[in-house]
Amino acid sequence: MTQTRVESVEKALSILEAFSQDRRALTLTEIAHETGLHKSNVSRLATSLERFGYLKREPDRRFRLGPALWRLGALYRRNFELGETIRPALRKLVRDTGETASFYVLDQDERLCLYRENSPEPVRHHLDEGARLTMQHGAAAHVLAAFTLADQTAQKRLDADGSCVSRGERNMQISSVAAPIVDAAGQFYGALAVSGPIDRLEGAALAKAREAVLACARALSHGIG
Repeated sequence: MTQTRVESVEKALSILEAFSQDRRALTLTEIAHETGLHKSNVSRLATSLERFGYLKREPDRRFRLGPALWRLGALYRRNFELGETIRPALRKLVRDTGETASFYVLDQDERLCLYRENSPEPVRHHLDEGARLTMQHGAAAHVLAAFTLADQTAQKRLDADGSCVSRGERNMQISSVAAPIVDAAGQFYGALAVSGPIDRLEGAALAKAREAVLACARALSHGIG
């Protein structure tokens, strides 16, 4: 089915997407360069975004993301009512495995890293909360696709306990293992995952990580809903 596109809305959203962890403040010229939009177009859209609180203009004329995005982000996170439960579980997984632990949800056609606890190791799989990744590759992607999209190919990738292991799929240097969080009523909440360098997360270490992820997923499944 063909989706209706609203060009002006997509242009406005592209302005918000121009900001990143490393580019928290941008000039009009920089936004135009990042988005490919004409400066006059950026100026009009930025004024509207500023009026609704999605952008904030500093005295030096540079733009920053506005408080309205924080409000929406907080509402989005509260919809899951899982933060206070998920974060301790992620910290436990990091302690048990030494690797990075994450919680993913499906957002449109991508997987969203909603919560993240990075490994203390200097060499690690690092990803920021809010990052969006492909649904085609990775253990967490297969779990999400199997449980939310009824994707038969993804379902075949899962073990009988619902867990999934991937090696070098999205990133040739990364291994990962993921498991679903499903409450007693059968509601699926997301995918719990551990990931790390493939030369470290392999063999016995990968098997240990799988058991740790499954144990945490089961505990979370019993503790929610």
